[in-house]
Amino acid sequence: MNTEVRSQKSEHGHQRSGFSTGSTCRKATSWLCLFMGSVVALALTCCITSLSWADVDAAARQLQSEARRLAEEAHEQEAMAVRGTDGWLFFDQELAHVAAGRFWGVDAAKVSRASNPDFADPLPAILDFHAQLRDIDVDLLLVPVPPKAMIYPDKLMTGLTLGDPLPRLDPSHQEFYALLRENGVQVLDLTDTFLQERFAEQGPLYCRQDTHWSGLACVLAAQKIAGMIQEMSWHAEAKTRSFDHQWQDAQISGDLWRSLDDPDLKRESVALRRVGQKTAAGLEPVEPEQDSPIILLGDSHNLVFHAGGDMHARGAGLADQLALELGLPVDLIAVRGSGATPARINLFRRSQRNPDYWQDKKLVVWVFTSREFTHSDGWRIVPIAP
Repeated sequence: MNTEVRSQKSEHGHQRSGFSTGSTCRKATSWLCLFMGSVVALALTCCITSLSWADVDAAARQLQSEARRLAEEAHEQEAMAVRGTDGWLFFDQELAHVAAGRFWGVDAAKVSRASNPDFADPLPAILDFHAQLRDIDVDLLLVPVPPKAMIYPDKLMTGLTLGDPLPRLDPSHQEFYALLRENGVQVLDLTDTFLQERFAEQGPLYCRQDTHWSGLACVLAAQKIAGMIQEMSWHAEAKTRSFDHQWQDAQISGDLWRSLDDPDLKRESVALRRVGQKTAAGLEPVEPEQDSPIILLGDSHNLVFHAGGDMHARGAGLADQLALELGLPVDLIAVRGSGATPARINLFRRSQRNPDYWQDKKLVVWVFTSREFTHSDGWRIVPIAP
């Protein structure tokens, strides 16, 4: 893999324990002192751990409450962009998702924006999609994109002092992903990786002024996805080829930036790893290939920096990074809307047009923003073939 991500993190030393269990004990009773010292140390460790858990739980509830307040305020003002600190902007719908808590089972209809409550719960649709793919010997890898506010809560609100790397503040996501795994669904949860790399040298993992992740996040996600694919038995037989790449900076007009219509707010620049084949005119982007064994499915997180136009650039999105990491272009089915149901409908339509579409497929990588769990227009059951 082309691992080029460099981090800037502070070094933290480990403080030695101040306990000495044997120095003040007589030799005949040293074993008792050692035992009692271990008990005391264990008790103190438990107290510290409990306090840490309590702090994290309090911080998670604080973030949830603040996200709810800001989302409701934005809704009242009919604004999609919420101003954070240091010029960061957040999407009101994503903050509403962060505030939602549990979003499946009996809680789904309470927090979902689906027009039909029968389609509020994402769990049945995901499990059905997984089962349909399994029946034709195709694997599913689910890759939800973590909310920006979960990775950069300190850019949304002040007063969080939880160290570096930050702990996870998304108990509902963790519980849901564990439930999916118990039902056989492969889930690549990027949250821990993103928390560890949020101060990477190439810049943040989300656009400050856009609803999407950054070009660097596309690289990190591709490396994690590729690492899992390279462990799959069929990958060794895939025909691969090499591609070129180069890092470039690009200025973008983010959708949140545009929504503010504030001429005093400067546009941001992002670092992009452009991928392609070298030509006299420069790097020629890698085009998706419908006969690829890998389908990249989902929402506009698969189009940003890949499709050009309102997606800011070409040749630097997730599909491009996967091609570089794997030496293998992917088959791309992505929409500029919901990656929940519309993307799977487009997948069904492609198989309608081509009866042999699934013949050589091995894997569906389903990438969408995690706010889709509550803010899609529903999670319908959709067939994968006629």
